Amino acid sequence: MTTPLLSLTWTDHVTGRQGFLVVDRLVRGVASGGLRMRPGCTLDEVAGLARGMTMKEALHYDPAARYVPLGGAKGGIDCDPRDPEAYPLLVRYLRAVRPYVESFWTTGEDLGLSQDLVDRAAAEAGLVSSIQAVYPLLDDEAAARRRLADAFAVEVDGIGLDELAGGCGVAESVLAALDAASVPYAGTRVAVQGLGTMGGATARFLTRAGLTVVAVADIKGTVYHPAGLDVEALLAARDAHGTVDRSALRPADRELPGEAWLSLDVEVLVPAAVSYAIDTGNQERIRARWIVEAANMPVLPAAEALLAARGVTVLPDVVVNSGTNAWWWWTLFGDIGADADEAFTHIRRSMRGLVEQLLARAEADGTSPRAAAHALVADRLPVIAERFGRYR
Repeated sequence: MTTPLLSLTWTDHVTGRQGFLVVDRLVRGVASGGLRMRPGCTLDEVAGLARGMTMKEALHYDPAARYVPLGGAKGGIDCDPRDPEAYPLLVRYLRAVRPYVESFWTTGEDLGLSQDLVDRAAAEAGLVSSIQAVYPLLDDEAAARRRLADAFAVEVDGIGLDELAGGCGVAESVLAALDAASVPYAGTRVAVQGLGTMGGATARFLTRAGLTVVAVADIKGTVYHPAGLDVEALLAARDAHGTVDRSALRPADRELPGEAWLSLDVEVLVPAAVSYAIDTGNQERIRARWIVEAANMPVLPAAEALLAARGVTVLPDVVVNSGTNAWWWWTLFGDIGADADEAFTHIRRSMRGLVEQLLARAEADGTSPRAAAHALVADRLPVIAERFGRYR
């Protein structure tokens, strides 16, 4: 792959904080990728995420579908989303990058930001929508926008469909891996880092599939129960940033240190919070058989190599957490309607197919699942380029 098409750093004139935008490449003149806000966010981080978005888009290419891939992009702001200055900073950032959003960058929520917050800030910055650059590619813009708005209004057991889509994809990735290894769901224990949009939905779907979520970690630490947590109670007790109100814990639930989730006796770890969570130092504490990357770039490459040497399989983020992005476009382009059952069925079928391809390619090539993902993308990119022209 080539160097990014566009890479820029913006400095806020009020706070001095920085924001970043990287467009890895364009397909049909448009790129897709969310906007994150976290303290310590860097240009290199955003560039890696943008490259990952190119891969996610390509992996979901289906020549029979109405949705066809876009390019990959990503935005980032170096700020704690809990900071009182965070929202005004977000508005100023979006105002600064407005020409890019209007022309070729479609964006939305990512780490530290909710879609509601992005939408509100985008409107205040003078944008029609955070995804308006894709509108010219739609057959019927008005109908497509109504369909997406209707989908965002759907709730399932009190949680929005938009919040559940990604977690459904992560959970299906876990189930596909277990099925490939002939491991039963019952008795399979899971620890989840992060109970925000992605981690919370993943925990819910895995619990309902019969797995046992024994630990969840948030900014306050790790909540643990060896026989399984009451996931629904924890979801109801979390704040907008995924932090659980400890007063909702049961008497037998234990509070452990923040990194305790890494070393628990579980079969599956789901890092669903921050990038770079697993490094060469803490990887040696991991006892799980699978690490399923719900977050973007949670396992450092050197740590992944050490884990592989110990027989730990890492299912990569570019596959595992791609369901949210794909759900947006399936809905907008009209491959699915504004219906939860239809959405979950489509997500499960697509994600299971991808994971099965990934594992089969890894076994055939004698490589890691991540290397297999890169190989699958390399197969698809020339086909996409031939059909839709050059990337840039």
